[in-house]
Amino acid sequence: MSDAAAVQSPWQTAGIVRIEKRTPRVTSFFFLPSRPFAYRAGQHVDVRLTAPDGYQVRRSYSIASAPEIDGVIELAIEKLDDGEVSPFFHEVAAVGDEVELRGPLGGHFVWPDGESGPLVLIGGGSGVVPLMSMIRHRAARNSPVPVVLVFSARVWDEVIFRGELIGLDDRRDGFDLVLTLTREAARRPADYARRVDVAMMVQAMARLPEPPGIAFVCGSNAFVSAAAQALIDAGVAAEVIRTERYGV
Repeated sequence: MSDAAAVQSPWQTAGIVRIEKRTPRVTSFFFLPSRPFAYRAGQHVDVRLTAPDGYQVRRSYSIASAPEIDGVIELAIEKLDDGEVSPFFHEVAAVGDEVELRGPLGGHFVWPDGESGPLVLIGGGSGVVPLMSMIRHRAARNSPVPVVLVFSARVWDEVIFRGELIGLDDRRDGFDLVLTLTREAARRPADYARRVDVAMMVQAMARLPEPPGIAFVCGSNAFVSAAAQALIDAGVAAEVIRTERYGV
């Protein structure tokens, strides 16, 4: 779907069918749209809330679920203390509630159709969410494409999807997980305890059988700038790096 076509996607209601705590500040909400839609790994949706006085607020959230999951979509929402939308989900929303959403949106930050060669995925905090859709998409297809995920979090308890990611890493089927914690010591032998840097990117790409065909970087503005530059300094061509940013 093109961006132009996606923008025209109509608003629709979607009911919350399940809620799952991921970390102390991130919770997954599973929605069943009234009109289920197909999407690509990496796309997002807009969510709109309307107050009793008519005031509306909308936010964009990446889809965490794999496109192969029929109907239900997963949005992993981080609680922001000064936010207008996330506190509603974390403090008020319950199974059975309905919200408005539209999508899918976005055509740049998606895993291309077909096999595009090895993938490097770099995520900071909740920036891992669209990358998780790609990882799950790969697993659902039993794809042989080699993938390495470098996931930066502050502490072990803030590693979103931790159990699932470690389980996929343990399969040793071409998916490699690299965790780096910026405020705690590493918990696994091959992981790190520092911010992403050139040496880390070089070592991560050494896990791939050949240079990456495409790289995806998602996180805060500062994180994406640093990670993308580290990739370039490690020898990855700028034209194969796709980025998605949020916040400041």
